[in-house]
Amino acid sequence: MTTRKKAGSLTFEQSMQELESLVSQMEQGDLPLEDALKNFERGIELARHSQQKLKDAEQKVQILTSQNGQQNLDVFEEGN
Repeated sequence: MTTRKKAGSLTFEQSMQELESLVSQMEQGDLPLEDALKNFERGIELARHSQQKLKDAEQKVQILTSQNGQQNLDVFEEGN
């Protein structure tokens, strides 16, 4: 059995890669119900993590572009 990292410790790219792998496994349809449910639960966790990473990146871009050339930047607080 492979050990899975906590979703919060993965990069966006790692989360997406694992999510794509889970979806591929589930689409094949050979998983027992219990494994399919575990994969679905992990997929939801990864999707939420990826969504938060995208939201954080969007906020950073908005902070940087809304300054109109000013050198002062707002403090960014990353979501959990």
